[in-house]
Amino acid sequence: MTRVTRGYIARRRRKKTRSFASTFRRAHLRLTRTTTQQKMRALLSTHRDRGRRKRDFRRLWITRINAVTRENGASHSYRQLIHDLYKRQVLLNRKILAQMAISNTNCFYVISNEIVK
Repeated sequence: MTRVTRGYIARRRRKKTRSFASTFRRAHLRLTRTTTQQKMRALLSTHRDRGRRKRDFRRLWITRINAVTRENGASHSYRQLIHDLYKRQVLLNRKILAQMAISNTNCFYVISNEIVK
């Protein structure tokens, strides 16, 4: 009985999975089944951590703004600053406020003092 050479479709699928798993180690790199499992796990982790990254950055910005606000004057806090921003309809998001608080504190102090009045 002659040997049948298989088609290219399965090989192409495995090759694609292996190229995705090129940074994995040991069996996760060499064995097709474990490579596929690790690929699914990695994609799940990236999907989950995209939302987590957004949450982490928001927490970081809030912490930075709160630290600089309390340093400025103990009379008002982050909560009061954000409340006054919304009341005055100032369109500055937390990312921009945090960048200002770190790099340009004088500008941040001017804005926070004007808003609190």
